[in-house]
Amino acid sequence: MSINLVDLLLWTFRRNENDVVKLYDSLSPIMEISTGGDMLNFGFWNNSTSHPVDAQKQLCKMVGEMAEISSAQVIADVGSGILGPAKIWNLEYPSLQISSVNVNFSQLRSVDSGNISKLNSTARMLPFADLSLDRVIALESAQHFKPIGDFFSESNRVLKDNGILALAIPTATDDSSLRNLGILKFTWSSEHYSQNHLTEEISKNGFEITQFNEIGKNVYSPLAEYYLNNRDELRKKILTKYSSYVEKILFESMKKMQSSSEKGLIDYLMLKCKKLPLD
Repeated sequence: MSINLVDLLLWTFRRNENDVVKLYDSLSPIMEISTGGDMLNFGFWNNSTSHPVDAQKQLCKMVGEMAEISSAQVIADVGSGILGPAKIWNLEYPSLQISSVNVNFSQLRSVDSGNISKLNSTARMLPFADLSLDRVIALESAQHFKPIGDFFSESNRVLKDNGILALAIPTATDDSSLRNLGILKFTWSSEHYSQNHLTEEISKNGFEITQFNEIGKNVYSPLAEYYLNNRDELRKKILTKYSSYVEKILFESMKKMQSSSEKGLIDYLMLKCKKLPLD
């Protein structure tokens, strides 16, 4: 698969919805090739984790528990990717009605969803009636929603009273400059939202944060270590579809991601937000 560096830079700097779609169409197969799985998140790593798929499943389980989906009937997974997390939740809770929302139609078209509803829509205008959902989940997707306040406002509209919005989202510090982030400023193609910005927008749009977990240390460094320790094997897999410079950029990004995490320049939040009742 050939990737034009000019296109990559344009996707990174503009970061509109079409750019995000093109970015995922071009680069998400790297994760699938490397892991052999159908999820696109970084995963949650601990001492018992040995493979990215295990870490990804663990993160999905943690988000599901945080969102209390065991007591829900109707949920939306917004920015659903290729439905990996939704399939896990559907298997554990077969009576749960799950709608997978994705602006990327080609990703939705590429997967068999079973009884999971697939909806091609933007996160800024969710295709649901007012007060119709028990839960809204964005698992490592909301970092692409721009402006993110529109997503929070829409989540508030579609959630029932006391409904839950659950987020798993990479974040950056307020001083996430090119000097600090280096190559990540280009290859980490998201909005680089800070914790302060997220919490302000969540509060502004009618939610109370009831759970706030910083899990960056269980995300970035372990993932980078896995890649660095298994680079030779992973490089062979990646080169079956991509050129060597793509793998080189990935390698350098992994090293920078690890050092940025250790310096506290980036983090990863799990947030549980409860919809506040109207006065």
